[in-house]
Amino acid sequence: MAKMRVSYEYSEAEDKSIRLGLFLIVCGILSLFILGFCWLSPTLQSMQSKPANCTVVSVLRPEEMFECVFTCGADCKGTSLYPCLQIFVNNSESNSVALLHFDEQQLVLNPKCSYVPPCERDNQKNKDNVLWWEDYWTKEVSSQSFTCFFNQQRRPDDVLWRRSHDASVLLHCVLWPMVSLLVGTLIVLLTVCARSLAVRAEAIQKRKCSYEPAGNSEQSKTPPNTNTASFRTLPMFAVPVRRRDREQEH
Repeated sequence: MAKMRVSYEYSEAEDKSIRLGLFLIVCGILSLFILGFCWLSPTLQSMQSKPANCTVVSVLRPEEMFECVFTCGADCKGTSLYPCLQIFVNNSESNSVALLHFDEQQLVLNPKCSYVPPCERDNQKNKDNVLWWEDYWTKEVSSQSFTCFFNQQRRPDDVLWRRSHDASVLLHCVLWPMVSLLVGTLIVLLTVCARSLAVRAEAIQKRKCSYEPAGNSEQSKTPPNTNTASFRTLPMFAVPVRRRDREQEH
């Protein structure tokens, strides 16, 4: 008997769902690489710094001024000046004096200063911002102990006041790409499985329909059985008579 041919073409809705699943898979893979390169590596480096206890040793404001870039519109950009604030602290982890920085970004932006203010067009505003932090560390913190973060291998002469990244960044860098990847894979697998089940059901239905007419035609061609022997029915309580008894009777 010839094999039944069943159509394996996907419908428009199934085709769209497969495209959606593949799109989510590609987005998950790309976002995993992008987020891993942009956020995962700096976060791992930031988390390598150990917490320590720091106390302020001295707060200095050298006469040197540094430039910063400000923006005041789409095509408006310029540079202004801000004073440098240096806060030296005693690090309990290494028991040495180190320069305190606000976070990793400001450490990279200006490793000579402890604080880089948001760049304003007016130099006086930048100076007032730095002076406010100078008063804060001189009067309010002074000799109080506070938590800082220290990395002996990368920067033994610098400590951080805050971390720019924490464990939540790691969670988001891995969680959302993996969710997109898993959802896309699930959509593709469910669509393919549903289509394969529909194809099998269609094949079984066609095979069943092809068997029914063949069975009916065979039954119509077979003649009735005329060679059946006819049996005489005996009475229920009939007793067989012996041959000798029959001869004596004659």
